[in-house]
Amino acid sequence: MDNDVSAGSTTSTLGHLALGLTLLAFGIGSTGVIDNVAASDAATLATWVGGVALFVAGLFELRAGNGRTGTAFAGLGAFWFAWGMGVGSAVSAEAGGLFMILWAMLSLSLTAAASGSGLLAQGVYGLLTLSLLLSGIGAFADASALAQIGGWAAALAGLGAWYGATASLAKWPTFSGRAAGRGVTATG
Repeated sequence: MDNDVSAGSTTSTLGHLALGLTLLAFGIGSTGVIDNVAASDAATLATWVGGVALFVAGLFELRAGNGRTGTAFAGLGAFWFAWGMGVGSAVSAEAGGLFMILWAMLSLSLTAAASGSGLLAQGVYGLLTLSLLLSGIGAFADASALAQIGGWAAALAGLGAWYGATASLAKWPTFSGRAAGRGVTATG
């Protein structure tokens, strides 16, 4: 059992909700499945919810001694803030691709660190890593289809993060077969 992301932690639950909503908005925008909605339309949400709120949740988690969750939230908060503030900036496709691939490295580290947290946490960070890699490679190769597939991966990661937080609040079952509650991890 991983006590790092306890279901009783309001900050952790709020952080997972912020991550889930941001990933869903970015992912759905990247897929092109909704007319006139693009990933760039998620910039404001990414800046304030995925960026500032998630970063602050990370600081609270670090202060509470939850290093894994604190690192994840603070690191991803920095990513979303930088991405949200940079949307619309005049940068080359290669610079945008490099940005995504560099942040995929952080996400890969988070995936490895989540090995003791259950399949849900690993799935969220693993899908985020895949999304960032595909988006980065798509930018380098000028292949919008890769960015769309990356968008679907981000949307699935967002659903996973949202489910983990909601399971914590509603005491729903997690992928470990246990219901979330005090002392049981929100992510499995």
